Amino acid sequence: MDGFNVRHLALVIAMSSFMGSALAATSNDFVDKAAAGGIAEVEASRLALEKSGSADIKKFANMMISDHSKANDELAALAKKHDIEVPDSTTLTKQAKEKILDMRDESFDAAYADNQVKAHEEAIALFKKEANTVTDDKVKGATELKGFAQKMLPALEKHLEMAKALQAAHPDK
Repeated sequence: MDGFNVRHLALVIAMSSFMGSALAATSNDFVDKAAAGGIAEVEASRLALEKSGSADIKKFANMMISDHSKANDELAALAKKHDIEVPDSTTLTKQAKEKILDMRDESFDAAYADNQVKAHEEAIALFKKEANTVTDDKVKGATELKGFAQKMLPALEKHLEMAKALQAAHPDK
């Protein structure tokens, strides 16, 4: 993969990976990181639909858009129910698009597959941390967010397996 793609994909990964890098000490932390990562997944996948010519990449990207959009909506509804502030999706979408706008087509499929593996590994770490937390009834929505994380883990793990298969099918040249 050329340096240009690596640099720009690193920015996309930063958008999605900052969701998994800090402790999920409060409900707000988890919501912020999960929302940002979910939006980055959707935007990276939309870019894949535009830039990739591979049927398997496009199929996976469509699934990511559908699954992560649903999860983002469910997370937003849970946050709203418990008066937890959700990051502004318009701002996060704009940031994600700005980070990935300059990516070129060469080696895109390999770059996208690599991004999806890394993003899903980090998402799984974040969701496992939330799923395994001892809930504190004093923290707004903690029990429901823990349940949300537990519910989403199998899908995230499936996505990771599929992303690894894409990575094997589209090695960096």
